[in-house]
Amino acid sequence: MKLTRWTIALYMGLVFVCGGVVGAYAHRLYTVSAVSASTNPRNPDEFRKRFMADLQARLKLSDDQLAKLGGILDETRMRFRATRATIEPEMRKIREDQQRAISALLSPEQEAEWQKMTAERRSRQGKQRGGPGSGPPPAP
Repeated sequence: MKLTRWTIALYMGLVFVCGGVVGAYAHRLYTVSAVSASTNPRNPDEFRKRFMADLQARLKLSDDQLAKLGGILDETRMRFRATRATIEPEMRKIREDQQRAISALLSPEQEAEWQKMTAERRSRQGKQRGGPGSGPPPAP
């Protein structure tokens, strides 16, 4: 079968359009950012805003319900903070007891390296929390 000029032109045009579609899709695929590093996922205020917006959108909450939801979240936050305030001293004591027990187990050379390791860990945690060496020493 002999191809006419119009058939060849149609095929060339079709190949050109397909290339454009694939190129546009590839451009979109490689330029879309999947992760936003600018937001802190552990920020409680950002979480609260997203949580409330999601509930309002999906459950179609009224303004009154939204205000009551805010009160519930405030009360929950206060209860968590109160519980944490009572638990933290005991947790700190447990960590200190663990540190002492490990130190008693080690030789003097190992003890020096252990102290260095715990100082490095505290430093890393302080940087993650926003301040040098903040917080109790971590459990290994």
